[in-house]
Amino acid sequence: QVQLVESGGALVRPGGSLRLSCEVSVSILTINDMLWYRQYPGKQREFVASSTSGGATNYTDSVKGRFTISRDNVKNTVYLQMNSLKPEDTAVYWCNAIRERPPPLLPLDIWGQGTQVTVSS
Repeated sequence: QVQLVESGGALVRPGGSLRLSCEVSVSILTINDMLWYRQYPGKQREFVASSTSGGATNYTDSVKGRFTISRDNVKNTVYLQMNSLKPEDTAVYWCNAIRERPPPLLPLDIWGQGTQVTVSS
């Protein structure tokens, strides 16, 4: 059973930094893709960043150069380092894990509980 536990959400001033953590209940080496999403009130979740087991990373344009996703294979944790935060980064942030399985099984798609990030002076 794969479970994700997020932490690190907080209130921070514009221009500040925050690091979100997502601890995985199994070896993160068995997870193909780790992703972060965010959700504004009344909106659908939107993609923020991803990290594959092969080391590739991807970011939505609005966070490129400010956010960094990384994995710690020993701690089975994925991080989202957020720098130069802006008020428009205010949202609930969600961790997502995708583990491929052999056909005909569908990939496991697991979500954390979400963590609130508020950027305000």
